[in-house]
Amino acid sequence: MRYDLVIFDNDGVLVDSEPISNRLLAAYLTELGHPTSYEDSIRDYMGSAMHRIHDLVQERTGQRLPAEFDDVFHRRVFAAFERELEPVPGAVDLLAKLAADGVPYCVASSGSHERIRVGHRKTGLDRWFGEDRVYSSQDVGKGKPAPDLFLYAAERMGASPERCVVVEDSPLGVRAAVAAGMDVYGFTAMTPAERLVGTTQLFSELGQLADLLV
Repeated sequence: MRYDLVIFDNDGVLVDSEPISNRLLAAYLTELGHPTSYEDSIRDYMGSAMHRIHDLVQERTGQRLPAEFDDVFHRRVFAAFERELEPVPGAVDLLAKLAADGVPYCVASSGSHERIRVGHRKTGLDRWFGEDRVYSSQDVGKGKPAPDLFLYAAERMGASPERCVVVEDSPLGVRAAVAAGMDVYGFTAMTPAERLVGTTQLFSELGQLADLLV
């Protein structure tokens, strides 16, 4: 199906940031007295906006994370991005093909605008994403699994939800896309297929996605 808009998640779909950020998140939570493994972080927080991390820790422990948590975490993540971050294999070729074919696309991420931009500059993906193609949970005040971000991106890009497809790699993101009334293609590079419930289609490499979007 030819869609009117392709909406990409960012972390883990376009930039290979999930291993970096979840490693650092697990270490920081453990440092603060909330023992968390890398596997725990992937399971509980992958695809989350920052407020969900605060909410889950408080719900589970009755304790609030420190006021400086977000700033300290982002400093650590951005420093690691500058050292380690790479585009997901196939992302550059896919974006080049979409642009050449005139297929509208954008990114809609639970991450902050700053996080998106830092990652795109480091990986060179910024050439494909002007300000009019970048949307963050900051724009709507709610992260995934709420559908608000995807609906906002579609509205700003002038597309009807039923004519949009979301490319996601997290259960939270898939739930958000389904709630928005959009098709969703689930990327199984880091998430087992059985956790991506509700997808329209599954794929394991970005190179496969171009054929799905025809």
